Parts: sequence; C-alpha cells; structure tokens
Amino acid sequence: MKLNMLPPSVNNMSVRVAVRAMGLDVEEENVWGQTQSPEYLAKFPAGLTPSIESDELAKGGLWESCAVMMYLASREGREDLYPASDLARRAMVDAANFYTMSILYPLVTRATYPRLSFPGYPGEVSTSEASDEDKEAARKAAEESLSRVLQVYPDFFFTEAGFIGGDSPTVADIRFACTLEFLAVADEDLPGWAKEYMQRVESALGDAYSEPAADVRGYITQATAEPVAT
Repeated sequence: MKLNMLPPSVNNMSVRVAVRAMGLDVEEENVWGQTQSPEYLAKFPAGLTPSIESDELAKGGLWESCAVMMYLASREGREDLYPASDLARRAMVDAANFYTMSILYPLVTRATYPRLSFPGYPGEVSTSEASDEDKEAARKAAEESLSRVLQVYPDFFFTEAGFIGGDSPTVADIRFACTLEFLAVADEDLPGWAKEYMQRVESALGDAYSEPAADVRGYITQATAEPVAT
C-alpha cells in the first residue's frame, strides 16, 4: 500500500500517525507540488492528500483522512482505534471526527493558514482582494471563536480516561490532536486541558505520533521564524 502525503500537513499527519499505530507496512511518498498533475488527478480527481493506493479498494485508492483511518482500522480489526461491535462508542468517534472536520478545522484553517503560508480555500477572505487589515481581522475573528468550539471536546466527547470513545486513543483522538498542532501559531495559548490532552495522546502513541509530528512542528518553526537581518 502506498500513502501519498505532504509532511507539513496535519491532515496528512493524522494518517501517518494511524498507520504507524497499526504497524502497517506502508510506502510513504511525498507528493508536494504534484497533486494537481494529470497523473495524480487521474487517480484522485479531488487532487487531495492524504491518499492511499491499494488494489483491494474499489477504485484503487481512497482519500480523506478520517475515511482512510476508519477503513484501515476496520480492515485490521483494531477496535481500540475504531470500535466496530460497540455502536455507542463508534458513534462518539464518528461524531467527533465529523465535528472536527466540519466545524473545527475550517476555523483552524482561517486562523492559521495565513501565518503558515498555506493557500486558502476559494471564497475565503484570505484569498480575496480584501486589504491586509481586513484579512487579519477575519483571521483574528476565526481564532477568537475557537475557544468555544474546542470546549465541546472535554464537555462532551472525552471519556473519563481523557480520550474520545475509549480508554486509549482512537482515530478521532489522532485527528483532533493532529489538528491542534497548527494552533501553535495562534496568538492565544491553548487551554491547559488541550495541552495536557496532546501530551496524553502523544505519550500513549509514542513514536507513532512523535515522528510525523516532528515534520509538522519543524515546518511551523520554519514558517514562523523571524527573517534574519542582512
């Protein structure tokens, strides 16, 4: 199986963490600058990463981080990462994943992409002809709305063990913790519970988390470094 990925991306990081946590033999390929090529689009018309390629899939491939993780965990019988028999636990994992991708992540992109030099999505203020002041105001508004959205996780999704859907990290924890990595560039510090949560997930997963995280953290450090005076 091949995993097409972009090392600085938290979307890609989540699948990179998951395959390591499952101990899967996966060939990683850095496709930076290639996702809009005819060759890539022929396989993945959306032009997105992360994506996996495998003959066992109906179309020979699959993209979308949560879908890929849920598929692989189900295939490997990893109920600890994605519950199959316990529908109530799985519902919480699914709900958290959908909430992360539909509500949290759009705010994270608006708050962080401009500072990370990531391209914004069509229709966003950051990609418009608005002034720099208006773009920063929009970015700031997104950042200021994050605290309420983040608080939903400990208030609703976390178990007593401090994870989503179980006593150890699930694919929803991987997706959420990876997403939080980008908030290192926000003006406001993460709340204490979120910092403890990230440490808890990384400690539980070990190198499976730390190794892909190093690529994301390294990029953040590079992207936010002050220019050297000459």
